[in-house]
Amino acid sequence: MNAHDIIIRPVITEKNTALMEEGKYTFEVAQEANKPMIKAAVQQIFNVSVKAVNTMNVKGKLKVRRTRNGQQSGYSRSWKKAIVTLAPGERIEIFEDL
Repeated sequence: MNAHDIIIRPVITEKNTALMEEGKYTFEVAQEANKPMIKAAVQQIFNVSVKAVNTMNVKGKLKVRRTRNGQQSGYSRSWKKAIVTLAPGERIEIFEDL
């Protein structure tokens, strides 16, 4: 796996934007990625030093859709989230412009 296969996309929400001020950035990562793999990928892609990595699995939510014939239910996909804490003074410039 290369670094771009591990880091799928950044997660941009109101809460995560507040965390960016503390030097914490949130990414959606591959399900099979572990903390050392995520740390190495972020360091390689963004050229920053990573202090810590916290991961969590986000379960898919139940979605109920009403149709003419009744209801259909299913789940949104499950995914893995990583919150990466950078060393003091480090920043990822791409996120600062958002």
